[in-house]
Amino acid sequence: MADDRFHVYDTTLRDGAQQEGLNLTVVDKLSIARHLDGLGVGFIEGGWPGANPKDTEFFRRARTELDLKHAQLAAFGATRRAGMKAADDPLVAALRESGAPVVTLVAKSHDRHVELALRTTLDENLAMIRDTVSHLRAEGQRVFLDAEHFFDGYKSNPAYALEVVRTAAEAGADVIALCDTNGGMLPDELAEVVLAATGTSARVGIHCHDDTGCAVANTLAAVRAGATHVQGCANGYGERSGNANLFTVVANLQLKRGFDLVPQESLADMTRIAHAITEVTNVTPNSHQPYVGVSAFAHKAGLHASAIKVDPNLYQHIDPAQVGNDMRMLVSDMAGRASVELKGRELGYELNAVESRELVDRVKELESRGYTFEAADASFELLLKDTLGGRRRHFTVESWRTIVERLPTGEVVSEATVKLHAKGERIVATGEGNGPVNALDRAVRMALEKLYPELAKLALTDFKVRILEGHQGTDAITRVLITSSDGAGEWATVGVGENLIQASWQALEEAVTYGLLRAGREPD
Repeated sequence: MADDRFHVYDTTLRDGAQQEGLNLTVVDKLSIARHLDGLGVGFIEGGWPGANPKDTEFFRRARTELDLKHAQLAAFGATRRAGMKAADDPLVAALRESGAPVVTLVAKSHDRHVELALRTTLDENLAMIRDTVSHLRAEGQRVFLDAEHFFDGYKSNPAYALEVVRTAAEAGADVIALCDTNGGMLPDELAEVVLAATGTSARVGIHCHDDTGCAVANTLAAVRAGATHVQGCANGYGERSGNANLFTVVANLQLKRGFDLVPQESLADMTRIAHAITEVTNVTPNSHQPYVGVSAFAHKAGLHASAIKVDPNLYQHIDPAQVGNDMRMLVSDMAGRASVELKGRELGYELNAVESRELVDRVKELESRGYTFEAADASFELLLKDTLGGRRRHFTVESWRTIVERLPTGEVVSEATVKLHAKGERIVATGEGNGPVNALDRAVRMALEKLYPELAKLALTDFKVRILEGHQGTDAITRVLITSSDGAGEWATVGVGENLIQASWQALEEAVTYGLLRAGREPD
């Protein structure tokens, strides 16, 4: 477990998921949680069980499917409703039953919100906080409290806002996170309020939104004023302008302020993790994002380039390898080496200089065509095996085709035929499915299951499409990311093509190949 003296608390799966256009499945949330745990965060807020069926399912599956090495899961919820006991509130019961060791309660700390939004009295709001915190503590769960709209509430009624903090702490809440919910604060005024809150003797945290563009700066100011718990979202995801970018916060605190927040090897994997999460969320990455953006250490100006030849630090504030990124001279295209070498080592391959250079060249060439391996570990490992000459084929493809037909009844059906060669046999198989990709998936497994029975366990669990470039949306390079499972684990593969079916076939072919390797089946 991470050091409890200072908390790094991620809320991507709940607050970050409120970003416009971002929709996470349960599989997505489990995948992102694994990436965040790999970074070394202390807490991962999984969502609101009881209020959201998807989040309830996440916590149910997390009990058996997440093997977290660093982080603890936190279940998010609200204090009990006015006029009833916490023990009788069904939403509080869902928090108890979530299996999460930590519960984060949201509570109103702005007097006008209490009276207008909750439609109750200020005293009853304090009673709701006291009752819910003490009830969950008595049930054996650790409790954090998010003091919603705290800074606006402090401006309106400072005595009441601070009383919310005191009440929660006295009831047993370990941390009270002060929330700049509207995102309107600036660093100097925010720091003054945080300092006042620390005078209550409660342990104080910070949760900032980015509506003024100051979420990261506000978080750092809060830490300087005494906060020992920081909240944020991967890649700055979140409602409206987003939340404090957790990657930027962690890198700033660890590299600039000397905090020991995550293991050094995890910090050196931050760029890959950030990009892997963008692939899971299907949100186009911000190339100019601090520390982890592909342009974060890219140099184009001639003056810069000539200086960097003498000393790279003349135009770089850190060594990019510290966060797993790489310096890029745009005229020489040096991108990718650090991430490739780190990922190879993670998979158990120690590459020599020649192998490393060859793999980097192949990755760069493929990425120039639209491939990405940040969230497609299986495809990367197969490429690595190809580069090292250690990959043989379980089957070769003669041809494949798909047919989509609209019947007179209005029903649309899909059919796929594949022709393969495996173990000296020529195999032709036809499959039907819900769409051409599903039909291809069934056809290839029907073709190979007699020779490789292990494929009966294989299932396609997620499918994402991104249009990369082109004059029109339907005339463009297409990238497909497929997640597959054999019941014991999941892996992701990537395909790129001029159309959706071509890209999907590439990803499917690699998914099947990797599944066979996972099952211990080497080609005959």
